[in-house]
Order: sequence, then C-alpha cells, then structure tokens
Amino acid sequence: MKIQIPYLQKSFSLEFPDKNLLAVVEPNEFERKGTSESILKGALSAPYGPERREGQSLKDFLSGGKKLLIIINDATRPTPTAAMLGALVPELDASPIKNQDITLIIATGAHRTPTEAEYQQILGPWHGRFRERCVYHNARDNSVMVDLGTTRNGTPILLNRLLFEADRIIATGSVEPHYFAGFTGGRKAFLPGIAAYRTIEANHKQALSPRSRSLALEGNPVHEDMMDALPLIKAPVFSFMTVLDKEQGIADAACGDLMASFYAAVDTARKIFCVPVASKADIVVSVAKFPMDIDLYQSQKAIDNGALALKDGGFLILVSSCRDGIGDEAYAKLLAQASSPADAIEQIRVLYKLGYHKAAKMAEVSGRATIKAITELPPERLASMFIESAPSPQKALDDALAELKKRGVAEPAILVLPDGCVTIPDPRQ
Repeated sequence: MKIQIPYLQKSFSLEFPDKNLLAVVEPNEFERKGTSESILKGALSAPYGPERREGQSLKDFLSGGKKLLIIINDATRPTPTAAMLGALVPELDASPIKNQDITLIIATGAHRTPTEAEYQQILGPWHGRFRERCVYHNARDNSVMVDLGTTRNGTPILLNRLLFEADRIIATGSVEPHYFAGFTGGRKAFLPGIAAYRTIEANHKQALSPRSRSLALEGNPVHEDMMDALPLIKAPVFSFMTVLDKEQGIADAACGDLMASFYAAVDTARKIFCVPVASKADIVVSVAKFPMDIDLYQSQKAIDNGALALKDGGFLILVSSCRDGIGDEAYAKLLAQASSPADAIEQIRVLYKLGYHKAAKMAEVSGRATIKAITELPPERLASMFIESAPSPQKALDDALAELKKRGVAEPAILVLPDGCVTIPDPRQ
C-alpha cells in the first residue's frame, strides 16, 4: 500500500504492506446537485423558514433595511466565503441598502487578527469592493461588547455591538462535525464568533463535559450556550450555510431561518463526514489538511477524530505543518507544566482558562496512546505536550509497527484519515 500525503508545498510517501491496512477513510462521496454557483443560487432561491417550512426570500428580508451586517469566517475555516459573497452580491445590489451601509465582520472568536494576505484569501475577487467595509472581531476589546446576561449554564453573554447597530444580519458559514460543539456553523457565527473573550472562555469550559463531543447537539452544554444567545439578537437574521465535500468543494447549501438551515446542513454533513470502519486500529495516521494545518490548536481536531478509532495503547500519527506555530499558548503552557497527561487533566479541573479544553482533549488521548507528529514545530516543544516528533510519516509508522510487534501484535491494523479534521470514523466493533 502506497499513499501520498500533502504537506506544505510537497508531499510525503507512506508505504506499508496491504495486509496491515484496515482502511483509508475519507469523507463519503456526495452527489452534488450542480456547480458550486448553481448550488448557492439554488439555496438562495429556496430559503427555509422555521421548522423547515417555506421561508422568506433574501430580497424580502433585505427590503426596508438600512444597515446590514454580514458575518464571515476567518482563515482557519475552509468556508467558501468569496463564492458565497458572489451569490449574495446581486441581491445586495438590488436591495435598498447602500454599499457604504454594509459591514462585514470576520468572526475570529478568540483567534488572532487576520493578516492582509488572509483578507485577500477570505474575500477573493471581492477584496476590492469590501475590504474597506470589512472589520475583524476583537474578543479582548470589552468596549465593543454588549452585556446580555447569562446562559442556563451560567456563561456570561457578551456580543459585539455591531450586531445591535444593524437592522439586518446575514450569517455565513460552513457546517461540519466539531469535536466539542457537535457541529460548526449556524449559531457559532455569534457565539463564539463575535463574542467577548470571557464569554468564549466560559463557553469552552463546557467542553470538559463528556456530553460535549463530535456530532452531539442535544444535551451538549457548549451547544446550549450558543442557543441561549440567539433570542437576544433583535435584528432579523438570514443564514447562509454551506457543506463542503471531501475535496473542499461546495456539496450543498442551505439558507433562511438560522436553525432550520443549520439542521438541514447538519443532515448533509452527517452523510458526508461520518464514515463506518470495521473496527478500531492499532495505528491511526490522521492528516490536518489546509487550512486546518495552520497551527496545532486547529490541527488537534485531527488528533481527536483519529482517537475515536484508535485502540488503547496504540499510536496516533498526526501530519500537520502547524505553519503558524502552536496557536493559543495557554493550552501548551499547561501541558508543559504538567508531569503527566493525568496531572494535566487534574490541573484543568482545578483552574480553567481558555484553551485548557484543548489541553484536556489532547491529554485524554496521550494518556491512553502514543502521539507522534510530523510538523514544523521544535521537537522539544512537542515533547513538552506529550507528543513525539518524527521527521516523516514513514519513520513514525515504521517505529510504531516495530514497537507493536515487540508487544506481540502480529499484524497491526492501520487506519489512514487523509482529512482527519473533519472525518468522523465510526468503529463497528
């Protein structure tokens, strides 16, 4: 078996005996109903209303509006924002809202400020038209937040005031499984997308709950927080959600009512990203594809998803350039200060800070398996987080196979996830 794994501007070869292959698991094939352009236009022509009834058209939604806020994702998400803007622009041009009264806000959550290159990446051919109208959300700037109370879980709800200065809101995004929010998209545009740092911190603390996991919505406290924020938004919201296929092309889209379009997109996302496998593997090779390879903070999703199909005592091999480094430093510092994965989890229970949920998820995996990583990060930095550095996937795999055979595993089973950040392997045994 020989597999090519993309990495930055090159690729790695990974080779092993066919008898060791459990599966190469990618998102499922999905029959697209046309071109990307026609899928987006088709969604806009058939918007959902509440409970998936027929909804209000975007034309009628914009009618009577004076100030429009469009929420878009940052560069850590593969959302096809430029294509979505292309579908929206004709409707915007035909509306009574003037271009100078349209604001685009990048829903960075607690992520860093976008670079100018990322503005170009996000806006694409619409950069010239919208760059001056495009701002980013700064979660640490409390002066731009509106305090709206608390959620049922006690999370304070503070959202960007631009949300309340607009009389029309369009929320864009993409929907795929998320390792503790259940799914991305929809309500996430608001919380954590344009929420205050302390709101995001309190919300992400809920990720320590066993109910906060991939695919889970009902009873998930992270999702509950997001839902509790929605009734506090007074301006009408028109949602425009996409679902990407395994090639990151547009597979489907849904728009209109925020939650109806979200749940419609979730249905498609489940069909694409949830993949059955025969059993758990001894070795899982999980790849964080662009743009999720931006840093370890984002690439951790590939670890968490891969661990779903990994036997205790097995090896998880992460392939991710982490081209922008660690990401949020808080989780890395906590792991570096801990004496063991179990110690890290105990420290997190005592004193939580934003980012510690990431440390907890990583510690859970490294506590029961060996994580090897092919990245641009220094080996000593990885070691401080209970991750072994490897120069190539082949070297990591060969070492893992040798160790398992020493333990008496005659034919270690290997599972490969070429898009580990969004593929959800479902072991049947």
